[in-house]
Amino acid sequence: MDSSLQQRPGARRAALAFIFVTVLIDILSFGVIIPVLPHLVEQFTGGDIASAARWVGVFGMVFAAVQFVSTPVQGALSDRYGRRPVILISCLGLGLDFVFMALASSLPMLLVGRIISGIASASYTTANAYIADVTPPEQRAKSYGMIGAAFGLGFVIGPMIGGWLGGIDLRLPFWFAAGLALLNFLYGWFVLPESLPPERRSARFDASHANPFGALRLLRSYPQVFGLAAVVLLANLAHYVYPSVFVLFADYRYGWGPREVGWVLACVGVLSIVVNAGLVGRTVRALGERRTLLLGLACGVLGFAVYGMADSGWMFMLGLPISALWALAAPSTQALITREVGPEVQGRIQGALMSLVSLAGIVGPLLFANVFALFVGTDAPAHLPGAPWYLAALLLGCAWVVGWRYARPAEGSL
Repeated sequence: MDSSLQQRPGARRAALAFIFVTVLIDILSFGVIIPVLPHLVEQFTGGDIASAARWVGVFGMVFAAVQFVSTPVQGALSDRYGRRPVILISCLGLGLDFVFMALASSLPMLLVGRIISGIASASYTTANAYIADVTPPEQRAKSYGMIGAAFGLGFVIGPMIGGWLGGIDLRLPFWFAAGLALLNFLYGWFVLPESLPPERRSARFDASHANPFGALRLLRSYPQVFGLAAVVLLANLAHYVYPSVFVLFADYRYGWGPREVGWVLACVGVLSIVVNAGLVGRTVRALGERRTLLLGLACGVLGFAVYGMADSGWMFMLGLPISALWALAAPSTQALITREVGPEVQGRIQGALMSLVSLAGIVGPLLFANVFALFVGTDAPAHLPGAPWYLAALLLGCAWVVGWRYARPAEGSL
């Protein structure tokens, strides 16, 4: 840990507060534009919802692919040149990029902006490294919990703000996100100290450490983990049905605009926080990790099936609390995986799992967007707007089967 920060608790607290705000703004910037970006794309396609859906899929795929490459690169750069410059450049780049997207006058310009935001918002890895630099080991779990809280808060507040501003003007959320990011850059410029002193930095930029594929090979060394990693991949792939089609689906089927979508997404975020904070621990104690995993996946299957069948908004809302229980599955999966390997490879295993999450983000948007476009377009084999939700339910059903096969209960558990 940087001794100057260790000796100045006030400075360390200010630095951690800045990291919290940085991650919060990253998630807010993502959440704020969720209710409006598909509608802006729809404007550029002349109101053709099938074409807009395909473009939204391309946008999501490109954003995830850029993050897949950029995240390890940013981490390696921060090891070589320090955390502070990487984080500040990310904040500045994100703010300028949202100005660029607010002014975009064509789909290609909007896509370029999305590529830049994928690069600039990949600072999560550097933020985690910063916390490890300035926080004693016994306090890190609490600090990382703070980052988790930033994620939850961002996904609740972001869509609400974006939906409200988007109801006024579709470009207003981009200006709002730009202002937040640029203010954060100025705040960090004055208060954020460097956490990695020169003597602890890498001697050079090592391209091999910036390779996102290297860690994936490690999973094959642990058959039980490899099976559970398949659960992680399938579950995250299913999750991408939300950002890929929900906004256009809700508009097409229920006539919901940005404000309604923002409120529904905020409700999803609140339910997720309730399940994670209030139910996971109790359910695991009562049922054990394996049964909790299977219960969560089963609820996800049922919830997505309800979404697919819902021909009215109130029926769709009935599926929210059911699908929210899907959140029981992820912590149980993580706990089962960590039990299968020793401490000497935990970090690399977690890195490999994050790579799988990124890969799901590359495939998912294109998959769900094109399925939606196929079943609502003029040449649709059958008019089935709920097809993407049925596909997500099928993926979670496959994850349930794999989890049943590979999830081993702990000795003495139920």
